[in-house]
Amino acid sequence: MEADMFTNQKAEDAVDVESFQGEKRKLIQPTSLKDPRLEQLKQTLIEWINRVLKPEHIVVQSLEEDLFDGLVLHHLLDKLADVHLAVEEIALTSTAQTRKLKVIMEELDKRLGLEDGSQIKWSVKLIHNKDLLATIHLLVAMVRCFEPELELPPNVKIEVVHVQVSKSGIRSDVQVEVLTEDNKAGNDSISNTEREDPIEQLLKLEAHKVNTVKKAILHFVNQNMSTMGVQVSDMDKQFSDGVILLLLIGQLEGFFIPLSNFNLTPVNHSEMLHNVTLALDLLNDTGLQMSNINPQDIVSQDVATTLKVLYTLFKKHKGK
Repeated sequence: MEADMFTNQKAEDAVDVESFQGEKRKLIQPTSLKDPRLEQLKQTLIEWINRVLKPEHIVVQSLEEDLFDGLVLHHLLDKLADVHLAVEEIALTSTAQTRKLKVIMEELDKRLGLEDGSQIKWSVKLIHNKDLLATIHLLVAMVRCFEPELELPPNVKIEVVHVQVSKSGIRSDVQVEVLTEDNKAGNDSISNTEREDPIEQLLKLEAHKVNTVKKAILHFVNQNMSTMGVQVSDMDKQFSDGVILLLLIGQLEGFFIPLSNFNLTPVNHSEMLHNVTLALDLLNDTGLQMSNINPQDIVSQDVATTLKVLYTLFKKHKGK
């Protein structure tokens, strides 16, 4: 009996080895795994995913461990491309996870314009096997497609070991693989106008064109504030204390801001600054990037800064 068991085990091992014949694999060099630039890229991607999926109460902590079953990719595709796939929400078995990933990846490749497969650096098998390299390549491609304004750490390159198994043995060689490009080269070809903030461009136009846009935003604000009995007539000044801005954000995003959290009738600069800072923090929490906006500028009635914030809200909610 023991001899038979040993024979059977040896036969199974032979089949396993045979199944790997001719297969090529890519493995990140251990030294590259400790590269600070790679760590920064991973952290940026994790923060991006968590920001996008915050309304879904999904939190990712590890790219290797949290994306293999398709749940996160499923919700990202839903939020970023408004694509609703008929797949099970939670796939528990390996077979179900692979089946779910196949549907998701086919749709993703189509959205990324990579249906021919020539430029694809990931696969269902690699993602399901928690392959970090393939996972990062996929996420970087998704950022470039769905949220190109997000700045990823530039010029991230790592050493990758290419391994091939054959009947004669294992052959390997080390190559450098690019995860993100050097932004400097691409930026040089973009004009200053294309790089400039849309509001900055607007303010350089003729006065009547600026007023037309401001009227459209003002109409949008009053339309959403009418149920609260609030009317805005001077966009440049009425948002400086943060009160109307907070009420507008609550109205648009559908949540109530407790009156104890802000000053409903601010009487000094400090209370106004508190209100505006809270408003910008709330916008950041909802996924609207306000990190480059200085609250002090809004309190000081800076027209361009106030317009940037209102335009961001207008762009997100105008069609709702």
